[in-house]
Amino acid sequence: MFYLILESTRSALTSIFAHGLRSFLTTLGIVIGVASVIAVVSLTQGMSAFIDESFSSLGSNSLTIESYTPFSEAIRGARARLTPDDLELIERRGEGIASITPILPASRMTQIRYGAQSTFSQIMGTTYAYRDVAQAYVQSGRFIATSDNQTRRRVAVIGETIRDDLGLPSNPVNEYFEISGEWFKVIGLLETKGDFVGFDQDDIALIPYATMRSLIGNRYQPDIQIQLSLSDEANVEDVKRQLTALLRNAHDLGPGDGNDFTIRTPEQLLDTFDTIIGTVTLVVGGIVSISLLVGGIGIMNIMLVSVTERTREIGICKAIGAKRHHILAQFLIEAVLLSLLGGLIGLALGFGLGAAISSAIESFPPASIPFWAITLALGFSGFVGILFGILPAAKAANLDPIDALRYE
Repeated sequence: MFYLILESTRSALTSIFAHGLRSFLTTLGIVIGVASVIAVVSLTQGMSAFIDESFSSLGSNSLTIESYTPFSEAIRGARARLTPDDLELIERRGEGIASITPILPASRMTQIRYGAQSTFSQIMGTTYAYRDVAQAYVQSGRFIATSDNQTRRRVAVIGETIRDDLGLPSNPVNEYFEISGEWFKVIGLLETKGDFVGFDQDDIALIPYATMRSLIGNRYQPDIQIQLSLSDEANVEDVKRQLTALLRNAHDLGPGDGNDFTIRTPEQLLDTFDTIIGTVTLVVGGIVSISLLVGGIGIMNIMLVSVTERTREIGICKAIGAKRHHILAQFLIEAVLLSLLGGLIGLALGFGLGAAISSAIESFPPASIPFWAITLALGFSGFVGILFGILPAAKAANLDPIDALRYE
């Protein structure tokens, strides 16, 4: 059996390379299909790995609490809010909390002016605890202090993007810029974090929470976010259950009422992104895999032509003692090798295409191919070769030797 496979493989390779151009055109569908699938998988897996790494820096013991309004209520004008009273309640009665900070974002992107330069950015009011909860550290200057909140100082810590857009010095500490008609002093420059799923993490300005409250005034009730980190011994699920009970009671929600807030962990956000990326990979991969079937039909077609061309050769082989399974194995192995060679070429092209696309897009994570994708691509290529090669091989094996020898 081993000799049969070895000799059939040798004969198949000889036939494939004897008609190199025809063999390449035959496997072109396989090449395109595998290259497309591998390119898509390499890009999505690179993005997934980048997201995993980004979320791992947040730690597994942090929570984010936000208001939540169901769509059916939002279209009627209702809006849920988290208020400073909720923050005070959690600070006073929450257990297992190491650090907690409110985040009060501006209602929209706000214009910032420095001299003749201006830019629009996200302004957020927060406290000193934000530094540890969000791991937002300064590379120069200092972070927002407790005294800044107590005295409602007009100070700000800015990201690298704002510094660059406004043309501020490399060390912008002690410079002044204008936010909504108010002058703010730069006290710190945040460490660079880069882009994250299309969001520029450096395009941000942090000001004291109390200062933001004073800027908003009494025009409307603020809707804050609450971020907190847990102590090492705290259990995330236990803390979530306790905070849920506290907020439901504070918001007078009955047993049948849904929560008007959400409590999320980095793992939940990561699972959401992974689900989205997995779905996109399956859908796009399924679409481009159709070309693999087209390539299989091409292989079947050319193998049927090959059987016709080599009819006399088959007759001679049978006349000198070749069995049916010898002929079947020879043509089937040739079809599988054609498909696998196309899969290997497609694998190399797909990775090269993924790497080229990821390098061409600024800040896009590098492409990567997991082992399962390589195995799946080559395995499916081999399966296509078997599926579409069995009919030509059976036709060759079933030829009558007398008729084959008479064939012109």
